[in-house]
Amino acid sequence: MRKWLLFIWILALFVFVSGCGTEGKSSNHPEKELDHYDVVNMKAEVQEGDFIYRLVSEQKEYLDGQSVILYGELEYVGDQSEMTIQHATSPFYFPIEEKIRGIDIPYPMPEPLVTTTLKKGEPLRTEYTGGGAYSEEDKKAYVEFMKDFIENGFPTGYYIVNGYADFLVPKDGSQEPDKYYLEAQVDFKVK
Repeated sequence: MRKWLLFIWILALFVFVSGCGTEGKSSNHPEKELDHYDVVNMKAEVQEGDFIYRLVSEQKEYLDGQSVILYGELEYVGDQSEMTIQHATSPFYFPIEEKIRGIDIPYPMPEPLVTTTLKKGEPLRTEYTGGGAYSEEDKKAYVEFMKDFIENGFPTGYYIVNGYADFLVPKDGSQEPDKYYLEAQVDFKVK
């Protein structure tokens, strides 16, 4: 009788632990979970002072293997004919999260001090060309996702882009430059 009770207890524990593993993020079949997510913003625009930042996904849904077209724009709309800004390699950052798997896709960028002159009413536009990074110390599922992402592009999933423009506007003399950090969010699916 004790053996049966022990067996039933172990079986119940196994079923409980297995059931707990299905809650939360799943990476086995993301295509089955896509219908749980709705795309809210394909285009976002924010203005701070004399600058407008736009973040755009050209489509709501992309097919697996199709190129995702994502870009940022920065437009000067102030009183002068042009404005000089300072930034890293680009003023645009594209950190992305794949929500079904709960994976953050970083957007590493070299950070030299680069100067760009924006002409009034002429947006500076930069397309997303890829990102991602991993180390062998990361979890196996994360490393596998990143290797696939870096080699083949966006796999099936629901993506949120938490983009931002980060730049400085230098002032005359020894005054500290004005710092700008404009954030926007867009989302899209890959089926």
